[in-house]
Amino acid sequence: MSTYRLDKLFAPRSIALVGASPREGSLGRTVLRNLQRAGFSGPIRLVNPRHREIDGTPCVARVADLPEAPDLVVIASPPASVPGVVKAAGEKNACAAIVITAGLGHGPGSLAEEARVAARAHGLRLVGPNCLGVMAPRAGLDASFAANPPLPGDLALISQSGAIAAGLVEWGAQRNVGFSAVVSLGDKADVDFGDCLDYFATDRHTRAILLYVESINAARKFMSAARAAARAKPVVVIKSGRHAQGAKAAATHTGALAGSDGVYDAAFRRAGLLRVFDLDELFAAAETLGRQKPFAGNRLAILTNGGGVGVLAVDRLIDRGGRLAELSPETMAALDAALPATWSKGNPVDIIGDADAGRYAASLEALLKDPENDAVLVLNVPTALASAPEAAQAVVETMRRDRAAGYRRKPVFAVWLGEHPDAARAFEQAGIPHYATEADAVQGFMHLVRYREAQDLLMQTPSSLPEDFAPDRAAGRAIVETVVAEGRTWLDPMEVSALMRAYRIPDAPVTLARTPEEAGEAARRFVENGGMVAVKILSPDIVHKSDIGGVALDLTSVEATRAAAQDILERARTMKPDARIAGVTVQPMVRKPKARELIAGIATDDTFGPVIVFGRGGTAVEVIGDKALALPPLDMNLAQTLIDRTRVSRVLRAYRDVPAADLEAVKLVLVKLSQLAADLPEVRELDINPFLADKDGVIAVDARVAVAPVTGRRAKAPHASFAVRPYPIEWERRLPLPDGREASVRPVRPEDEDLFLAFFKRVTDEDLRLRFFAPVRDFSHSFIARLTQIDYARAIAFVAIDPDSGEMMGAVRLHADANHESGEYAILLRSDLKGIGLGWRLMQLMIEWAQAEGLRHVEGQVLRENRTMLEMCRQLGFAITTDKDDPDLKVVRLDLEG
Repeated sequence: MSTYRLDKLFAPRSIALVGASPREGSLGRTVLRNLQRAGFSGPIRLVNPRHREIDGTPCVARVADLPEAPDLVVIASPPASVPGVVKAAGEKNACAAIVITAGLGHGPGSLAEEARVAARAHGLRLVGPNCLGVMAPRAGLDASFAANPPLPGDLALISQSGAIAAGLVEWGAQRNVGFSAVVSLGDKADVDFGDCLDYFATDRHTRAILLYVESINAARKFMSAARAAARAKPVVVIKSGRHAQGAKAAATHTGALAGSDGVYDAAFRRAGLLRVFDLDELFAAAETLGRQKPFAGNRLAILTNGGGVGVLAVDRLIDRGGRLAELSPETMAALDAALPATWSKGNPVDIIGDADAGRYAASLEALLKDPENDAVLVLNVPTALASAPEAAQAVVETMRRDRAAGYRRKPVFAVWLGEHPDAARAFEQAGIPHYATEADAVQGFMHLVRYREAQDLLMQTPSSLPEDFAPDRAAGRAIVETVVAEGRTWLDPMEVSALMRAYRIPDAPVTLARTPEEAGEAARRFVENGGMVAVKILSPDIVHKSDIGGVALDLTSVEATRAAAQDILERARTMKPDARIAGVTVQPMVRKPKARELIAGIATDDTFGPVIVFGRGGTAVEVIGDKALALPPLDMNLAQTLIDRTRVSRVLRAYRDVPAADLEAVKLVLVKLSQLAADLPEVRELDINPFLADKDGVIAVDARVAVAPVTGRRAKAPHASFAVRPYPIEWERRLPLPDGREASVRPVRPEDEDLFLAFFKRVTDEDLRLRFFAPVRDFSHSFIARLTQIDYARAIAFVAIDPDSGEMMGAVRLHADANHESGEYAILLRSDLKGIGLGWRLMQLMIEWAQAEGLRHVEGQVLRENRTMLEMCRQLGFAITTDKDDPDLKVVRLDLEG
């Protein structure tokens, strides 16, 4: 349901408390007291059949007896009563309910499930059960049993744990940190993280959103909401259970590497969230992001009057992945002219312990002008030789002069050890982030760096998959369906090799030999050319071949191969008499002395679905633990980001006498695995280890693939198992036009930026005004990215392309609301192509998509003077009314139900 009726949860006009009690120490008494002390301006009705009144406030026996339908019902009654109360609240036309009561159980047949079903039947939104409650200071709402109310502020806290929520309220009060709302989700019977993210993303009173996560239920809903929220404002997340073991033993190296927390981390990265690891860091990140806008780059210049604290700051910076900036020759000259000869002559810029305000000002001015750094950290160690407050004031005045002169507004962070109150006041008034220690300041700097990286990941224009990659999906599907139909879990080596070929992943060829003689002949073409081969037992009943001596390596002749095959077959029949033995496989030994040994594969997470894994390969892969995870779908840029997060990425570059590995080939294999996961959801695990890469390309030396039937949500729709909905290739098509021409139509892709730029040059200013309701002259990257970077789970944009010229002819887009009930459309055609029927066909396609997505209606706004668009809408069945707020606008609406 997403944001449906959540406004009544966070800003109700009336409240009913079920289970109110006069007994001190009871839940009903505590919640009542909190409701009363919060200053709620509307009526608070009490429901308890045992009391006629509590503290002078009348009680009614049942929800049905309330004099009016309350916006919000707070339930603190015994567990057995909760489903009935929820049903009664729905029948009373209440909008939302908070179930604070615990002990309702979980799953089918539980009281919690009964309550959820009852709420759903009436469109009643449900928070909990088993939660602390909801607090919204601006609305005078404290429907919780927290010890103290939160201070009013602009941070929204969404916590799965009531204890953490209560603790953070106390923590915030001690540090003068306030909240726009605090939500304890409890068991998430209805309202969950996705709903709250959608609500607070558009809440004008919320500057940043804080999440405390223990688990996610609806992964795609969460990812879609998180990505939308992260585009609007900072979202900072902390997740507990980082070191918990996986719920099951993994059968492959890839599966073992894809631990639960690693998958969550990959999800948070993909959603553009900033992850932190303790409660102090949670608030520190929110405060830093609130005071300082993100900036490009990670190069930090450090200005200090104490060398030791400057070196500590450098250590902390390197530990956290930042870069110490170089000083340009011009900056070195300026500092030489302003500072005593004993200054450090490098970064950190140590201006010596007797540095006064003038020395700070001159040094900071030089660093602010230096293009070789992205931000400046100013440190001060108090001494008897100079005034710390005066130095702070010098920093503030220098910043003001710098901004007044029109220089790029470079971030400055301050640490005045000892936190002199006058210095702190000066920084506070100037809006300069200031910290107690150098470690805190570096952490704040890196929060901004990581947040900017996350935003860049959301807004980048990735390179497209090379056009010459066209997987043989039919062949891959035939292989997988055969194995599933036979009830097998693992593909045999022949099938694995065929699957690799279908997706054009280079691998060592595999030959099946049913007899020792066939094995010898299969080896001949390799060994007679100076190569070597490996022979392995082939049986669906023998997974771990080495355990029975089922592998022979480095065979150099036909005779040796024949003998090894004979020995392996005899040993297998002796040790596994019941095993089904198909023969042996013969495979050339791959010798690449300067190749890097990698691992790449697919694992399946119970929550987030398929995950792409990359890292250092080999037999000790789990021990080394050098890996990174990413949620598909991937493109070449996202594959590069995945690789860069591993240590092994450093040795992919050239070093000593070893040429650089073919990085493009490595990235392409990761993208191909992403495509395979999209095409073949039956693949549960795929493990390529070792996966060798050198200057000549890549090769899969050994691979294993596990499959399982597709059931549940994975079987309902294409890519249903993906947490991030991939590019909807099934909507690509040719549209015939009335004049005999055709348009090639497909969903928009992130790499379409150049296509749109060329398109806008062929649209008149008047047509742009009619589309955007204002003149448009700035076609910047960020402007175009908003048109090409869309979440396919919430929106679609179809671009029409001339199949002959490759030029864009027009586009239509539809963006569904957070509740996925209504969609708002927009359409624009190239000005010289109006009147050929293209707009009509694009509108029909957009409506078809809306119907397939289950939307109830489509609507849009059209300028009153745009008669052509209005007439087309009328012919398509849209109802047309005048916008109540603007008589120059018409609202067009098409109902899709019925």
